[in-house]
Amino acid sequence: MKKNSKIRILLSVVLMLLVISACIKDDDYSVPNISVTEPQIPQDKITTFKAIKSLYEQAENNGNSTVVIDDDTDLYIVGYVISSDKSGNFFKELIIQNKTDDSSPDNDPRLGFKVDINVSSLSDTYQFGQKVYVKLTGLTVGESNGVLTIGKGDAVSVKQIQAAEYKDVVIRSNDIATITPKIANLSELNAWDKNTLIQLNNMQLNRFELGATYASESFDEFDGHRLLESCDSGISMILQTSTFADFKSLVVPQGKGSVTGVFSRDFGDDFNVLIINSTQDINFDSDARCDPMELNCGLASTVGTGNLFMEDFESQKNNKPIEIDGWTNYIEAGTVAWEGYSSTSSNASLGRSARFQPASSGDDSSIGWLITPAIDLDAHEGVTLRFKTSNSLADSSFMEVLYSLDWDGDEAHITTATWGVLSAAYVVKDTDSFVPWFNSGTVDLSCATGTMHVAFKYTGSGQDTFDGVYELDDISVDYVE
Repeated sequence: MKKNSKIRILLSVVLMLLVISACIKDDDYSVPNISVTEPQIPQDKITTFKAIKSLYEQAENNGNSTVVIDDDTDLYIVGYVISSDKSGNFFKELIIQNKTDDSSPDNDPRLGFKVDINVSSLSDTYQFGQKVYVKLTGLTVGESNGVLTIGKGDAVSVKQIQAAEYKDVVIRSNDIATITPKIANLSELNAWDKNTLIQLNNMQLNRFELGATYASESFDEFDGHRLLESCDSGISMILQTSTFADFKSLVVPQGKGSVTGVFSRDFGDDFNVLIINSTQDINFDSDARCDPMELNCGLASTVGTGNLFMEDFESQKNNKPIEIDGWTNYIEAGTVAWEGYSSTSSNASLGRSARFQPASSGDDSSIGWLITPAIDLDAHEGVTLRFKTSNSLADSSFMEVLYSLDWDGDEAHITTATWGVLSAAYVVKDTDSFVPWFNSGTVDLSCATGTMHVAFKYTGSGQDTFDGVYELDDISVDYVE
């Protein structure tokens, strides 16, 4: 009896396995076949990234938001995948570029597109470096979040390619190429580098963000934005990490080295960002950081009743260089100086303010200093500094508040004097809203001695189109009587 029962059980199990095997038709339950039949695309049907970009620019010049590729035209572009959603830092999108390296002849410059696809886990189908053919027939090309994007849509907007059709639109090849990123200086990057893989050397996390995670701080909503800076130029770049990335809770490396990622724009198209595929893209293997000299006496709890000087710029003329007795308005690079500014728009001034605005100047580089009169720290007790800052989409430009104890007041000696950072002072960040004005805090200067000058230094990105605007007002130096 027991023997018959065992036979019945065995037969039942075999029958069940046969039924399950017969019912399963979905490839999700089978070992994936990663090889594909190599697509045979006629060469006369393949166009360049540059040609498609030009079509969009022509449409834009004619007042259209997008360009729709004719349904009757079999047209393809050939690209290489440079994004991976395996770690969760890219979502429902492929970033493709037309080169495996940074070679860019004039007739076919290095370019990239975002392909908007309503499918997750795209890395299961398209590996990093995979050669793909994008069939453009009936697709739409336009800007989405500040970068050129291919998808479905109309003359108004770009929409997602749906799950039922994406494999017929983005056709993969068997070729998996080695992608060599473009090694670039931040000052060299421009709009043509968007959606392409770049490598930045001699970079580090800004010293005020040491110890921060990639994207799991209390203020991180959809993305974490961490400030990377170049040890060569001082120019900064935002590292953007999705709060859905599987490495979001890891601490950003605190040394110095290289970082490789996709050059892009943030969700609101307000500033440039670098998006990595995984933590392996950051190689900060050197402990020798390049932090500047700092003076940090902390913030004072009270403001003294004595005042050495207070400047609100009300006496200045709009759009004219700041001219105040005892102050120095010095142009280190470019043609733009700190100027008077008055506005009642959404980014209003505080009456009249000081502003640095290099936009449309045509200058490759813009660096400007606004330096206070001398402050005799030995003659006064409890000396403090206060000011307010605001910005208008600072992009990759930045402003520093510096101090010097050895500058002699001569413009010719500004760049050779020793300047450090007043690290307790809060200066508006690139990621701050452009509407409010931000208080510096009451910056204590009393731990220093001698004669001090304070400088508000603007440094542009090195690209005129990426330079933003900083505003400054209500500078007050006080002391305890």
